[in-house]
Amino acid sequence: MTSAILDPTGIRDSNKEGLELAPRPGDLRAARIGLLENGKQNARLFLEDVAEILRERYGAGQVTLRRKHNIAQPAPAEIRDELVASSDVVVVGVGDCGSCSASAVLDGILFERHGKPAAVICSDAYRATADAMAEVQGADGYRYLTTPHPVAGLTPGQVHERAETVAAEVAALLGPEASRAAA
Repeated sequence: MTSAILDPTGIRDSNKEGLELAPRPGDLRAARIGLLENGKQNARLFLEDVAEILRERYGAGQVTLRRKHNIAQPAPAEIRDELVASSDVVVVGVGDCGSCSASAVLDGILFERHGKPAAVICSDAYRATADAMAEVQGADGYRYLTTPHPVAGLTPGQVHERAETVAAEVAALLGPEASRAAA
């Protein structure tokens, strides 16, 4: 018996098998950072801390934060389109449960397909759902980042520590080396 993975979002585009990553900037100096927050507790603080580190250490530019209103669904097209237009790279998170991890990965894939490099951050406890969504979308092996589970119950200081540990990985995933690694 074979098992099939069903896409709970129902938006699979059969014409978009595989995934070619969007071109990465040469570096993050002055790069406009889009943040897509999913509304989970501490997600906004975590992403804002990551963005601040990217600004301080890598010279990133302005930051645009948008929040989606349903953690289990991809961002609405108008939010995605706004971030595509106003950002050079996008950071998505935080996938801190099964459905929000899957939808975070889908958001990242959709940003890549719209020409924007994306770094998705999920809790390590939900790799299976994140990987399953990538597979359903024809993007097996889609690279996302993880942070220890949970993020929701952390203090602001603990959230900042987590952001500190993942920021360099975010910069690397959004940089030119990521394009070569995916080829």
